[in-house]
Amino acid sequence: MPNTYYLATDDWLNITFRLCIALLIGAFIGLERQIHRKPAGLRTHILVSLGSSMFTLVIMQTGGLQSSHDALSRVIQGIAAGIGFLGAGEIVRQSSQESQRPEIHGLTSAAAIWVSAALGIAAGCGLWQLGLIGALITFLVLNVFKRLEKHQNN
Repeated sequence: MPNTYYLATDDWLNITFRLCIALLIGAFIGLERQIHRKPAGLRTHILVSLGSSMFTLVIMQTGGLQSSHDALSRVIQGIAAGIGFLGAGEIVRQSSQESQRPEIHGLTSAAAIWVSAALGIAAGCGLWQLGLIGALITFLVLNVFKRLEKHQNN
């Protein structure tokens, strides 16, 4: 049974395709965030998705050297934890000088960054259909559910 977690280092076409899918997915989500004037916009989501894909591809290319299931699992766990810190920076901001209380903002933007990372991992693993479908669903959640929330608050 062939090792499906291994990707040859000279498979430039497949590597390029996976990175481009990650870039497009990040751009799709990031553009939506940019249009709505969110701090984490186009470039942030592209870099998160692309970086997650690249971390995944490193393991995919060295998969023949060690137990690939364990290595890939550890990389995905590391990405998820690391993105949590990036998301935390998006969420907690210092409020005005008068109150000196932290305010909570940006939960949806932090979640979108987290999803961009997951979709980048999917693209890096070659699961481009999952990545594209996930990006479409994310776009719908960010737009359709925002309208439903506004409608319900009126």
